[in-house]
Amino acid sequence: MAAKKAHTNDVDVVERARGFWAKYNKPISYIGSVIVILFVGWMIYKYMFKVPKQEKADKVVFVTQKYFSEFSTATDSAKILLATKVLNGDGRNPGALRIINEYSGTPAANLCEYYAGTCYLQLGQYAKSIRYLKDFDANGADQIKSRALGMMGDASAELNKNDDALDYYQKASNVNEKDTYTSSEFLFRAALFAQSIGKQKEAIDLFKKLKTEYPLTEKAADADKYLARLGQFSE
Repeated sequence: MAAKKAHTNDVDVVERARGFWAKYNKPISYIGSVIVILFVGWMIYKYMFKVPKQEKADKVVFVTQKYFSEFSTATDSAKILLATKVLNGDGRNPGALRIINEYSGTPAANLCEYYAGTCYLQLGQYAKSIRYLKDFDANGADQIKSRALGMMGDASAELNKNDDALDYYQKASNVNEKDTYTSSEFLFRAALFAQSIGKQKEAIDLFKKLKTEYPLTEKAADADKYLARLGQFSE
C-alpha cells in the first residue's frame, strides 16, 4: 500500500513538472538565451576590444608618464612647458587629453585624469583642474587620493569657493589617518585656511585636532603658535 502511494506521488511530481515546463518553457528558454548572448557578448567585447584597447593605451601613455615625472621635479620656470607637453603631447606622441578621449575606461586614461588635473592647476586653469581630478579614481592608493583632494582644495581656494576648499582639505586629511605625515599636512592646511577666511572657531578646532591626533608630527609642533594667535594658550 505504501509502495503504491509512493508511486502515485512520483507520478504527480512528474506530471506537475511537465505541466510547469509546458507553461513556462518559452520564457525560461528566452531568459537562458539572453544570458548566453550577454555572456558571449561580454567575452567578445573583453577579448576583442577591451583588452587590446588597454594594451594600446599602456603603450601610448609611456611618454606622457615620462613628461609628468619631469614636470613633478622641475623648477617653476620649466613646469609650464612640461605641463603643456603632458596635456597635449609633443607632436609625435599623444598627451593626457587625447589619451583620456581615445582610451576612456582604461587605467591609462584614468591616470591621465590625475595628470591633467595637476597640470591645469599649475597653469592656473582651476575649474578644469577640479573637473579632471573629480573624474580620477585612485583605486585605493590613499596617498594619491589625498593629494588629488588637496589639489582640488587649492583650486577651489583660487576660485574663492572657500567652503569647497575647506571641505576638500578636510577630506584629504581623513583619507588614511594612519598616514600621519599626509594627514597632518592636510589637517594643518585646513586649519590654516579656516583661519585665513575668518572661521576662527573652526580653525581652533582643527588645530586642536591636529595636536591631539598627530602629536608627534612637525605640523602639530607648529599648532601652538597658531592657537596663540587665535587667543588659545597652552596651559
